[in-house]
Amino acid sequence: MQIVVNDESVTLEGSVMLTELLERLSHSQPGIALAVNQQIIPRDRWAEYILQEGDELVIFQAIAGG
Repeated sequence: MQIVVNDESVTLEGSVMLTELLERLSHSQPGIALAVNQQIIPRDRWAEYILQEGDELVIFQAIAGG
């Protein structure tokens, strides 16, 4: 399966949950947020969200401010 993570093509075998992908990419630190196909996915849904062929992910550091 092919997906795109931060504008880079990634090949995955079988179905993969968001949490698995983040661990593989070493992006599991606190303070990150992510969007799949331009939709923010809440952290409490990462463990149940199954990636699909062609998904486009953006992983970014969440910054609070005002």
